[in-house]
Amino acid sequence: MSVEGQRCLCVVVLLIHTVTGAGEGPSSPTPPPSSVKPDQNELTVTFPPLEDLYSNTPEKHFGTENNTVVTSQTGSTALLPCVIRNIGDGIVSWIRRKDYHLLTVGLTTYSSDQRFQAIHLQHSEDWTLKVRFVQKRDAGIYECQVSSHPPTSIFLRLEVVEARAQISGPTEKYLKPGSTLRLQCSVVQTTEAPAFVFWYHNSRMINYDVERGINVTTDPVQRLSDLLIPAASVSHAGNYTCVPNNAVPASIYVHIFN
Repeated sequence: MSVEGQRCLCVVVLLIHTVTGAGEGPSSPTPPPSSVKPDQNELTVTFPPLEDLYSNTPEKHFGTENNTVVTSQTGSTALLPCVIRNIGDGIVSWIRRKDYHLLTVGLTTYSSDQRFQAIHLQHSEDWTLKVRFVQKRDAGIYECQVSSHPPTSIFLRLEVVEARAQISGPTEKYLKPGSTLRLQCSVVQTTEAPAFVFWYHNSRMINYDVERGINVTTDPVQRLSDLLIPAASVSHAGNYTCVPNNAVPASIYVHIFN
């Protein structure tokens, strides 16, 4: 090395020694470790690995448990949650696993079945799959997938039950004129309270036929509906049907004779 090069090297080493050496006054940030190789007369500076610079970046992970089971009844709306922490620029897709059918990407529905919709509120961590007017064929495994390398996923199972009405007692009832007719209908295998329960006498809806002596009371929370006729007459004979919403109806035949 030339004399000029040796002088430059000495200046660089002196500057490094001045910055890193212990001295009076406020301390300065410690620079990357360095060394001078005598045989090569070169200055070597060591920097930390790049991955260490990002070690404090939060990792994306799911807030919804894998293999979560959601139960819904036919005709209702099912909501399949998918909470993702620290999603960053990741994109969420929903896939129906039984036929690998892509349902949604982001907030866009790719399925021709418009009953499927992704719901996401701004700044929230939840990407819910909404299924309207649930049918029995909708039961199965659904995948919530987040774009990454490789993609990460969790799986949810949708179970579909068919709610049905049930009238207490036998399917036929025999009464004398003037007797009290009382029918109780319960809604079973349901995941939600019925929005309404209609009673039909033959083909006529009778929930509000007070003038004919018919009283109907419904308790949605208990899933019960009662029909009461204090003094039944021959005109009250016939078929009675209990029809809750989103449930299979039930019927009973009432005979009234002397």
